[in-house]
Amino acid sequence: MDALSKNDIIELNITDMTADGEGIGKYNGFPFFVKDAIIGDVISAKVVKLKKTYGYARVESVLTPSPDRVTPHCSIARQCGGCQIQAMDYKAQLAFKEKMVRNNLSRIGGIESDTYAFLPIVGMDNPYEYRNKAQFPVAKDKNGNIVMGFYAGRTHSVIGCERCHIGDRVNEPVLAAVRDYMTVCTIPPYNEIDTSGTVRHILIRVGKKTGEVMVCLVINADTLPDTSYLVEKLCDSVPGIASVMININKEKTNVILGPVSKTIWGKSYIEDFIGDIRYRISPNSFYQVNPIQTEKLYTKALSLAELTGNETVWDLYCGIGTISLFLAKKARKVYGVEIVPQAIEDARQNALLNGIDNATFFAGKAEEVVPAYYDEHRDEHADVMVVDPPRKGCDEKLLSTMISMSPERIVYVSCDSATLSRDLKFLTSNGYDVRQVQCFDQFPHTCHVETVACLQRVDM
Repeated sequence: MDALSKNDIIELNITDMTADGEGIGKYNGFPFFVKDAIIGDVISAKVVKLKKTYGYARVESVLTPSPDRVTPHCSIARQCGGCQIQAMDYKAQLAFKEKMVRNNLSRIGGIESDTYAFLPIVGMDNPYEYRNKAQFPVAKDKNGNIVMGFYAGRTHSVIGCERCHIGDRVNEPVLAAVRDYMTVCTIPPYNEIDTSGTVRHILIRVGKKTGEVMVCLVINADTLPDTSYLVEKLCDSVPGIASVMININKEKTNVILGPVSKTIWGKSYIEDFIGDIRYRISPNSFYQVNPIQTEKLYTKALSLAELTGNETVWDLYCGIGTISLFLAKKARKVYGVEIVPQAIEDARQNALLNGIDNATFFAGKAEEVVPAYYDEHRDEHADVMVVDPPRKGCDEKLLSTMISMSPERIVYVSCDSATLSRDLKFLTSNGYDVRQVQCFDQFPHTCHVETVACLQRVDM
């Protein structure tokens, strides 16, 4: 290979992409990872970092665009970094995600494609304006003006953006009202460097089916002055406003929400539906950000569970009971487990809200709660187990307990196909076969994809 140095300009043919959306191209056999490049691009790139066996480069210009390259809707798509693949045609995005999941199942899970049914990915008719939650950091620009938007990739520098194309349209009038309030009432934005200022973030939550809107200002103080003016501006300009709150976070931290939230107008929650199940959503509640796709995903999970009304079902990592309550409508008994106590309180409240009395919820780590319960109730059989773990996947102790409980079926919902594949390898080595896998595009224009897999117990 020719000797290369930082800042050299090279030509790369992008032949693949990473799970983080970086293009991969080789220069004389030496691989480079390039942000904002997509498969099929031929680019001029500047070398920014060299390692022993690979390097990083930055797009200088696109010499020959990929057939799948499109103009992003968002003018700051490259700077923001939230939508890693917005420059890729949507059909190509879906194909990329399917390929990524298939490859992980084969490479990490050792599950060959001819041993299970891989159903086509479920995309969106309109892959924009789908998010029902937004968190806008607030800062001052170099001229002292209030800026609201998103952090630039790998930084805490706020790029102004009040029109996010994957967010709900209601975000724009909310931000305009808050900006007016901060300007008129001289409320300063938070400064991360010296921890001065007041408003850190603006959290907006929307009930896509109910139309209810929550606005929560995360503040570096115990109280917020002149809230009557803020409420007046929001009520005048935001259709569906139902809750105006503050959240107190005075810590020097990257965590957005603090432990205390207070209602200054309206309710302390909003409500929304997934299917015919009503959910109550507070500022801290975990609730899927794309309810349109979530309904499709949960309907699929329910069908894979094959419930007849006589089953005992465990729903692990249950959050506020979103899947649990779907299952409870068709099962004899559902047990939900979640580590966040507030989420369990929300789950119990949501069960009451929907008149569901056959769901019981436990607060704690699934890998501790389930084994402890099983030790005390050896005679209790789990017919179906549903897991929807965080990105790190399931703890091996939990997987072992699941195998000991010997459910007929396991429905695994995953937001990371690499850890899904790792866990499926364990389960398929211990008496289960993967029968069906399907992807759901919960997060268009990003590299993330949800996957649901169904496993069946087999005789060993």
